[in-house]
Amino acid sequence: MDIKEEIRIWKEKKDAVILAHYYVEPEVQEIADYVGDSFYLSKIAANLPNQIIVYCGVSFMGESGCLLSPTKKVLMPDAVADCPMAHMVTKAEVDEARAAYKDLAVVCYINSTAEIKSWSDVSVTSANAVQIVKNLPNQNILFIPDKNLGRFVAQQVPEKNVMLVKGYCPIHEVISPAEIQELKAAHPDAEILVHPESNEAVTKLADYVGSTSGIIAYAAKSSKKEFIIGTEVGVRYELEKQNPDKSFYFPKTTPVCQDMKRITLEKVLHVLQTEENQAAVLAEQAKAASSTLTRMLELAK
Repeated sequence: MDIKEEIRIWKEKKDAVILAHYYVEPEVQEIADYVGDSFYLSKIAANLPNQIIVYCGVSFMGESGCLLSPTKKVLMPDAVADCPMAHMVTKAEVDEARAAYKDLAVVCYINSTAEIKSWSDVSVTSANAVQIVKNLPNQNILFIPDKNLGRFVAQQVPEKNVMLVKGYCPIHEVISPAEIQELKAAHPDAEILVHPESNEAVTKLADYVGSTSGIIAYAAKSSKKEFIIGTEVGVRYELEKQNPDKSFYFPKTTPVCQDMKRITLEKVLHVLQTEENQAAVLAEQAKAASSTLTRMLELAK
């Protein structure tokens, strides 16, 4: 019996469902029941009937699963897999902004810890951040922790005062505009599709800036046959699966999230068998953090 069949058997035995982010390895995406970006997986997690959720991603995703499905057991195939950006803001920065602006809304990227969410008013993903900031009644917005996504939102919603902190995704931040231009010179007909977590020099070169799911949808709808992709390389699997007749080029310095790549089939099978690595959120943070996610789902309808 191969490992994929073992996973299937244990999943049925445990009444489990497997969620996977686009950035994990292709073989893990293959065995998942649902594959998507953070927004899609958040919506799915909130409505699943299964008693066990195996979250193939990093720690903040497991915490989000706990917050949206508090009666379920959320298992993480790798207990160490984390997102550096998820920690890149301090309580002092949030408190200072709240003291300075009475009508402030603290808008927290879902790529953040439950503790940071508990300091915030609403969570957002790259797929819905612009829509939610537009829909908020507040004029003053503190966007945490990603400065690049926050800058992108501020550009789309110029009527609001969007303030930023210094957080960033280490993988997207170092995507090189020179390498994107080098690819464009080699493939002049290719469209450039990049994630808003990228630095401004890269987003300025893009034909499309959007979430991982947005990039996938754009490539599927486009009449073009070649694309330069400015996001984590794990998305290649879904892009090529949906578009076998199209070509996708990634920067020479390949954007790889090593934390996402920690998830393996062996680790998925292990947590199904043992129910180890259960995600959890501190009780004193859970109510406030959960409200940011439920408000996100309401505002993003």
